[in-house]
Amino acid sequence: MSKQLARVLFFLALEATGASGAVSRVKDLAALEGVRDNQLVGYGLVVGLNGTGDKRQTVFAAQSLANMLNRMGVAVNPTAMQAKNVAAVMVTATLPPFAQPGTKIDTTVATIGDASNLQGGQLLLTSLRGADGQVYAVAQGGVLTAGFIAGRAGNSQTVNHPTAGRVPSGGIVEQAAPSVITEGRLRWQLQRADFTTAMRLAAVINTKFAPGRPPVARASNAGIVEVETPAEWKARPVEFIATIEALTLDSDRKQRLVINERTGTIIMGKDVRISPVSILHGSLSVEVQTQLDVSQPAPLSNGATTVTPSVGVGSKEDVAKLVQLKEGATVDELIRGLQKIGATPREVIAILQSLQGAGALDAEIQVI
Repeated sequence: MSKQLARVLFFLALEATGASGAVSRVKDLAALEGVRDNQLVGYGLVVGLNGTGDKRQTVFAAQSLANMLNRMGVAVNPTAMQAKNVAAVMVTATLPPFAQPGTKIDTTVATIGDASNLQGGQLLLTSLRGADGQVYAVAQGGVLTAGFIAGRAGNSQTVNHPTAGRVPSGGIVEQAAPSVITEGRLRWQLQRADFTTAMRLAAVINTKFAPGRPPVARASNAGIVEVETPAEWKARPVEFIATIEALTLDSDRKQRLVINERTGTIIMGKDVRISPVSILHGSLSVEVQTQLDVSQPAPLSNGATTVTPSVGVGSKEDVAKLVQLKEGATVDELIRGLQKIGATPREVIAILQSLQGAGALDAEIQVI
């Protein structure tokens, strides 16, 4: 039993304990306001498929192909077209901050019609637009899928998802990303809003850039720290930002237990504290058995075969086992105690949830 529990329960010190957390760099805890990724999307065509493209029912694929051919000087009636090697797709990409024209980015394509496979396809020139409707990049290139379809008709095998794929470095940035750094005053956004971490970040910046002087950093709230650029750094804003990013501080985080009841997995900080508590663990099992007795008549008689059910009911209750924890005990000590009395992973999860309900567990439980 202890081996099974050891395989299922993984104790990872992911969350900080008490008021003191892991030492982290500022760039791992916060990001500069205005420096962010932007999502791009576009509509395009993938050609060169081996008969696995959109069927006649997907009318917009034929219309798109006809429009493209018209722009190239070829007049084609969309209703008279049956191109099985073409698929209409949506193209998405992420535009990183400060991406300059000419920078290459990865793109993702996915079918929006009834195409069954994009393997071996070629994405034609597609404009990628941002939320403001402007074109920030264009994409074109060979589509790589992580799956495939083998066989025909009823004898076929599908692996992974062949109707979506990637075009590595298939996008080229056409105009710079809308990333803006406010001159003079910088606003740092914490990835996890926390008043203690915001206060510590402001204190670390003031210690570095304003020792014995009026502070240059101030925590506006749990998620924002405003920094006024000192006069000696205003001509070097990039160096100033890089210096702040390299500063380290003790981050403060909530104690958290993550439970996956489907797999019986628990992820927690090893030093999560538990209030003094006693746990009484036992189980009651009731088993109902039904046995069918068949009665056969004598040969050459007029009797009939009869089936008589025989029902038996039994119950078994194990002796309750006691686990006592003293003041200052941790969840790690609790699990070790539950292992000794033979608790299953799901029983451990139920006990942890009961402890939180009783107010004896100093951590937040998140069930996924």
